[in-house]
Amino acid sequence: MPTVIHRTREQLEDQKASLLEQVGMTYEQLRDRAQVYSLSMDELMIWHTIEGIDYLLEGD
Repeated sequence: MPTVIHRTREQLEDQKASLLEQVGMTYEQLRDRAQVYSLSMDELMIWHTIEGIDYLLEGD
């Protein structure tokens, strides 16, 4: 049986801020570097996680 994790909007926003702090970039900087394929593997994984968070926040 799959595990479902429930997060509040505030928890998602906190996670997003923490991830951006971890890579030392703003959202715009990370997005722009992703668009030109200029991210390390770790940065790319964080970018994909942030994209997922953005998707969840849009549906809220």
